[in-house]
Amino acid sequence: MVRAVTADSSSSTRGASQDTGSEVLIETRNLSKVYRDFWGRQKVRALKALDMEVRRGEIFGLLGPNGSGKTTTIKLILGLLFPTGGQALVFGKDATDVAKNERIGYLPEESYLYKFLNAVETLDFYGRLFDMPADKRRERVDELIKMVGLDWAKRRQLKEYSKGMTRRIGLAQALINDPELIVLDEPTTGLDPIGTREMKDLIIRLREEGKTVLMCSHLLADVQDVCDRIAILHQGELKELGRVDSLLAVQDETQIRAQGLSKAAEKELQELIARHGGKLVAMDNPTQTLEELFLSIVRDSESRPGRRAQER
Repeated sequence: MVRAVTADSSSSTRGASQDTGSEVLIETRNLSKVYRDFWGRQKVRALKALDMEVRRGEIFGLLGPNGSGKTTTIKLILGLLFPTGGQALVFGKDATDVAKNERIGYLPEESYLYKFLNAVETLDFYGRLFDMPADKRRERVDELIKMVGLDWAKRRQLKEYSKGMTRRIGLAQALINDPELIVLDEPTTGLDPIGTREMKDLIIRLREEGKTVLMCSHLLADVQDVCDRIAILHQGELKELGRVDSLLAVQDETQIRAQGLSKAAEKELQELIARHGGKLVAMDNPTQTLEELFLSIVRDSESRPGRRAQER
């Protein structure tokens, strides 16, 4: 096995081709939010002119340090806050239109559930809020409890649940109405490594079922594993936007992997592989980790405030 890394001055343009025909479920146009004090004076500019799209059938990750505007963005999209400027559209309607919420599932960072109810009673309660018929409600509750792996504890009160178990039932609650759009705020918080992997598999499964997922997380490895596209915010500004695979590719280098080469052939480059009977396994751009990309963008933002992102 040989791995050669060479400079590539003629690398292709960063970013995979986008499906321009994909339906846009979430769109923000110059979206801004300013928090004011009691006297109406500007206290914090939480979001500055955010332009972003989330398309049907994708997992979109919203990243940023604490105080970067992630939670504000989610609350504006859900209609829990009113924008200071610009507009947020969900399903083509203004985000303040409450009618859209019946098509959305939301898992907040802290699940606010009734601790004296068990899992079945909790999901049944939320099903009633959506006026689901009793037979359909029972079927949906059983399906979701099995999906999140809590069938063995479905009759236990939530006050006896661990944080990880509470997180799972919170996800089930967010899915009770079979939503088209699912908004997840820190979905793997409190989960052990196995639970984290199962949660990520569930998120991928939702995409395979045609759902659209908007997730916010501080765990960069989780985002890298499941997201199709990401947006990175810093100090209320959009700093990077694009496909994960395109953003992480190191464009000025070429990586070649081959097998079956002799020692002499290992010293040769791309043109000699076929001559020495080797097999070209792969030739593409090496990638950096999402953590490396995230840290470099935040540091660049601090040194060059005001730089705006262009989707890649």
